[in-house]
Amino acid sequence: MAIKASRFKLAALAVLLSGSAALAGPGAAGHSHGHDTAYGKPGDPKKPARTISVVMSERDGKMVFIPDRIEVRRGEHVKFALRNNGELDHELVLATLEENLKHAIEMQKNPDMEHDDPNAKRLAPKKTGEIVWQFTKAGEFDFSCLIPGHREAGMTGKIIVK
Repeated sequence: MAIKASRFKLAALAVLLSGSAALAGPGAAGHSHGHDTAYGKPGDPKKPARTISVVMSERDGKMVFIPDRIEVRRGEHVKFALRNNGELDHELVLATLEENLKHAIEMQKNPDMEHDDPNAKRLAPKKTGEIVWQFTKAGEFDFSCLIPGHREAGMTGKIIVK
């Protein structure tokens, strides 16, 4: 009986650890850890970058990014100066639309997931932060708040790289 209980505990621990690694890693969650992705790569904070201010807030029953549409040039380094003017935690996760939608499903399962990735930043109310990014490929990309319910409440935006 004790052997079965020990095996069960080990199996349960293995499942928990493998699930945590999958949620935190760069795979399906769409995170980048210094690798070039479909939407670019982490920018060099020491290089000149265009600063784009992005405000996160709740307004008229919706959750919003201001602006929610951004245009950049391919190869451009951008520093997103983030400010949460809302009353709730918000985050900005930069990825392809497909990756953010997949990540949103993972966030539903683990709503307190913290991001330690160069393409994502979570902010408490009235706090600021930044993301420095280089857009290496042309296309249309997504930024969203993936805290459960926030994207659905309108907290999404588009980046067009020309």
